[in-house]
Amino acid sequence: MAKKQFKAESKRLLDIMINSIYTHKEIFLRELISNASDALDKRHYRLLTDKKKKYSKKDLLIRIIPDKDKRTLTISDTGLGMNKQELEENLGTIAKSGSLAFKLENNIKDKDNIIGQFGVGFYSSFMVSSKVIVISKKEGEEKAYQWESNGIDGYTIKEVDKKEIGTDIILTVKDDTDEEKYSEYLEEYSLQSLVKKYSNFIKHPIIMKVTKSRPKKDNKDEYETYEEEETINSMIPIWRRKKKDLKEEDYENFYAEQKYGFDKPLKVIHTSVEGNINYDALLFIPNELPFDFYTKDFEKGLALYSSNVLITEKCSELVPEYFGFVKGLVDSPDVSLNISREMLQHDRQLQFIGKKIKDKIKKELLEMLKEEREKYETFFKHFGRVIKYGVYSDWGTNKDFLKDLLMFYSSSEKTLITLDEYLSKMKDDQKYIYYATGENLDIIDKLPQTEFAKEKDYEILYLIEEIDEFALKILVSYQDKEFKSVSSGDIEETKDEKENVKYKEIFEFMQKELNDKITKVRESTKLRTHPACITSEGGISIEMEKVLKTMPNANGVKTEKILEINTNHELFKVIQGSYQDDKEKLKTITNILYNQSLLIEGLPVEDPVSYANDIYRLIK
Repeated sequence: MAKKQFKAESKRLLDIMINSIYTHKEIFLRELISNASDALDKRHYRLLTDKKKKYSKKDLLIRIIPDKDKRTLTISDTGLGMNKQELEENLGTIAKSGSLAFKLENNIKDKDNIIGQFGVGFYSSFMVSSKVIVISKKEGEEKAYQWESNGIDGYTIKEVDKKEIGTDIILTVKDDTDEEKYSEYLEEYSLQSLVKKYSNFIKHPIIMKVTKSRPKKDNKDEYETYEEEETINSMIPIWRRKKKDLKEEDYENFYAEQKYGFDKPLKVIHTSVEGNINYDALLFIPNELPFDFYTKDFEKGLALYSSNVLITEKCSELVPEYFGFVKGLVDSPDVSLNISREMLQHDRQLQFIGKKIKDKIKKELLEMLKEEREKYETFFKHFGRVIKYGVYSDWGTNKDFLKDLLMFYSSSEKTLITLDEYLSKMKDDQKYIYYATGENLDIIDKLPQTEFAKEKDYEILYLIEEIDEFALKILVSYQDKEFKSVSSGDIEETKDEKENVKYKEIFEFMQKELNDKITKVRESTKLRTHPACITSEGGISIEMEKVLKTMPNANGVKTEKILEINTNHELFKVIQGSYQDDKEKLKTITNILYNQSLLIEGLPVEDPVSYANDIYRLIK
């Protein structure tokens, strides 16, 4: 029998498709099952439109048959089948799609989910096979034909006997090498796992003989093994079912089956969109923080399906970084694919779906904030940090989109509040949204710099995470109210210039003693009961300096520190007297006040020994 050559521009094209398109060889099974599903859909469509034909839907199935002795793997379907001409056209011409032709011929729209549009998935079988045989009999025809190929050398077609309508694809699996263990594609467990991974929601049953065990009849303490045909795929995807037909436990069971977490989801988002681009989405917000969420090992992304067939387990394009905690999937028949189902073309369809998903997540979070406050606070305690990073990252591109989701601790209630809620509590004479930073609420609450705001009954946002102040710096303001740190040197209250001149000489002396450690010493308008504090000027605050110094390539980041003195404190009388009578004592007091102010801010004392000696000296 004469061997025919592939009707492609070159044999190299097939070689590229076999070796380059697919990064994982296991994809071959997904492709062949998808092709079999297409064939079943075609037959089902014909049967539905031809009233003369009688059939049972249960007859439409896919069967997987591994044979270790012969090293063959058979994928058999009871679909429409192919005649000689179609075998020639569909398998002899690379990138010829029988499914696409069928859709055009019968005026079937994309939503009808016949998915094999590009006609190259079949050739992935050569990644694991040294020989491929296709035996097919088309419905309504008497003859059956066999297509056979060893790869790029070409193929043969001959007439054979086959009783049943449908197609059998018989792969002769390659021998194992040091690099590849092809025998795994003949193992029952491996085949079941691949079906569960990629084709679990194909709507037709996938049948396979499964090894089971049972007690022996004559001895119940001993077990015997036996084989039984079993449907190994779930078939009906939960996201295709109507929400009204699903219970909370259905979602929880799916969440557990997909290994999204050991917890139960805090929020389920089940949505279906029809229009220019159609898709179903089933999304989950976890109730607990994944142990690796804030590590470089965490991989965000949603599973992407095309008509129930898994394309990729982690499609990062579908969710932005700041919503990376969302788990789940998107299924769309409209996702554009580049040659194969595995190589996504990141085109407008995917971008469109991603934007819609992003908007939907925000809408659901705002609804949770409004209707289920306790749940939202639980969510924010786990994932608020990544929302704040979203505000700060990309030069603040997403700040307006995310700002309504933010929460910070309140000085009056010590609980989380939104920025809207802060504004609702603002005093009529209050110009700024005040905030203070520190390691925890107790430390911040005791900061000297907060005294003036508390005296006026101004609310203060307490920032306890390192990203908090960076996020507020990017926001700049909220509803025209500027954010202002209570430790800022340019706080709203300022002393009259004449008042500042009054203690000018004392402050200049203290500043000279501290040298380049600070920018200036001045009278404080913030302090009420404390003698001194450190404040800052410029774009980098004291808290930001602490964070930045922990990062590589900090390059000497340094804030402009100011030592503020409370001239109403009794210690200032000692300072005035020392300036007149004992300037050495004033030097000691200056250094002690500076170092104590550093400690209150959570900053290290630069010279602990000198600091201790200053205290000893003053006590003596």
